[in-house]
Amino acid sequence: MNGADTAWIIVATALVLFMTLPGLALFYGGLVRARNVLSVFMHCYAIACLMSVLWLALGYSIAFGDGNSGYWGGLDKIFLLNVTSDSLSGTLPEVLFFAFQMTFAIITPALIVGAYVERVGFAFVMTFSGLWMLLCYAPVVHWIWGGGMLSDGGILGAIGVKDFAGGIVVHETAGLAALVLAFFLGSRKTKTKPPHNPGYVMIGAAMLWVGWFGFNAGSSWAADGLAGMAMLVTHISAATAALTWMAIEWIKQGKPTVIGVATGMVAGLATITPAAGSIGPEG
Repeated sequence: MNGADTAWIIVATALVLFMTLPGLALFYGGLVRARNVLSVFMHCYAIACLMSVLWLALGYSIAFGDGNSGYWGGLDKIFLLNVTSDSLSGTLPEVLFFAFQMTFAIITPALIVGAYVERVGFAFVMTFSGLWMLLCYAPVVHWIWGGGMLSDGGILGAIGVKDFAGGIVVHETAGLAALVLAFFLGSRKTKTKPPHNPGYVMIGAAMLWVGWFGFNAGSSWAADGLAGMAMLVTHISAATAALTWMAIEWIKQGKPTVIGVATGMVAGLATITPAAGSIGPEG
């Protein structure tokens, strides 16, 4: 075990959880009508709790178990069976690797909330999020990242697919799920209104920006230069995308908006995620 690596990933784990609670909750909460703010908060908090328990029970084993089929990890690590505080994953305690990956399993279904916000009941949110994480998210994690930080991954990782911090595992899967849900829900029956609280949106977006350093730089699995470079390119990408969106709004609408700047920033963060370990700041 490496003490410096362990200390950094402990911090990164807290940062990624901070992205959901309260970052994403505030970001989405500011975009909806005032009467639905607490509903969005409840969705994000409840999803965080449910995913934590399901990740322990089944999700981690499906994603990072020792099964060698390439499609799923099996059930050898349900409830962290045979994993102790002395078990290692690379230079890290495996329980810390579990916790870091758990925060990814929390934020991914929470991202989908934006597709059905104000349009579905709470029971649907809990049922869909739980089943989707186990049946969609966890297997895709295994396909790309496989048996852990030192593995070449499952069926996709083995053929060379590179996803440094979750551009496919997190954003692609959540985006596709959101698109499918939006398609089946159909058009809204009432006209959407402007965001009720742009201040919430900006605060939530700022928390996402800070938390994303743990998301991307933490995926280096070490306190090293790769983590530093991942953090740098993440920041530069967010700033560049925010300025780009601001400029487009300024040209098209005559003035920039706080919602536009925040949206551009989040787009920059999501876009850099899969390549954060492969490029330099000019990229």
